[in-house]
Amino acid sequence: MRIEILDGMTSKTNGNTFKLEVLKARGNGTLTTIDNISGTSTIADVKKQVAKQKPSLYADRQSYRTEPTGKSVKDSETLASLNVDKTGKIYFKDLGPQIGWSTVFMAEYAGPLFIYLLFYIRPSLIYGSNASSKPMHLAAHLGAACWSFHYAKRILETIFVHRFSHSTMPMFNLFKNCGYYWGFTALVSYFVNHPKYTPPSFGSFQIYLGLAIFLINELGNFSIHVLLRNLRPAGSKERKIPYPTASNPLTQLFHLVSCPNYTYEIGSWIGFSLMTQTLTAILFTLAGAAQMTIWAKQKHRAYKKEFQDKYPKQRKAIIPFFI
Repeated sequence: MRIEILDGMTSKTNGNTFKLEVLKARGNGTLTTIDNISGTSTIADVKKQVAKQKPSLYADRQSYRTEPTGKSVKDSETLASLNVDKTGKIYFKDLGPQIGWSTVFMAEYAGPLFIYLLFYIRPSLIYGSNASSKPMHLAAHLGAACWSFHYAKRILETIFVHRFSHSTMPMFNLFKNCGYYWGFTALVSYFVNHPKYTPPSFGSFQIYLGLAIFLINELGNFSIHVLLRNLRPAGSKERKIPYPTASNPLTQLFHLVSCPNYTYEIGSWIGFSLMTQTLTAILFTLAGAAQMTIWAKQKHRAYKKEFQDKYPKQRKAIIPFFI
């Protein structure tokens, strides 16, 4: 939708205010009008005005840009800084029904925790009536422990560590993300906990090596999350360049990549895949690595654009020296 000055520049009133009409960016028609809005008004103010007149379009559902196909502008920007007070145009996109980030994360992570343990007890409905009485390999026991530890850690981080720059995300993401996490959990746990599971080729050495890799990377991932949390004051959307801390050697990866939390996450699942030696675990690792590489590249570009000459030039996005 487009916010446009009515009757050209002559529609200004009271010196610095003007009357705006909210028009649909996709399609035709007028949604509503806003009277006596000034150039010092922010995008957040525009959202509040539209929400008052159209309650279904609450603020978190609204997105604005200066061009129909441009990028969304920040809530803190003023109409004057965006030249809207002169052009009389701004474009609105309906983001659709929203849901809280923490709600989505809790659903994403609680599901894998319970689904994996469901397969771990070998229910007769899935594996047959005699499955639970058959011995389970050490790798399967450790796999269940590591998987549960990872997702319990994620739940606790969601509650106590993470600070989100946005309060909501599109509701569709709940179904998409849960489908991904829950589906892969079922695939991985089905084969690791199967009565006919084949243990790793190199025995205990491979199992404990994979376990060590998993635990070190989990600790590294947690260290990065804590550092990023401390970088942003509570209730703030302030962004700073993250740097390693001298007290924690696991944060030194910030010297080489912009998103070491993703680097460590991939490392965790490499360790898990090595420890359990199952194809579905490897596929889960590859799928996660592909998605996290996309996210890391996006964040890396955003860092470089926002901080320009100040941002460390030696950093890559996620894989030191390469990506």
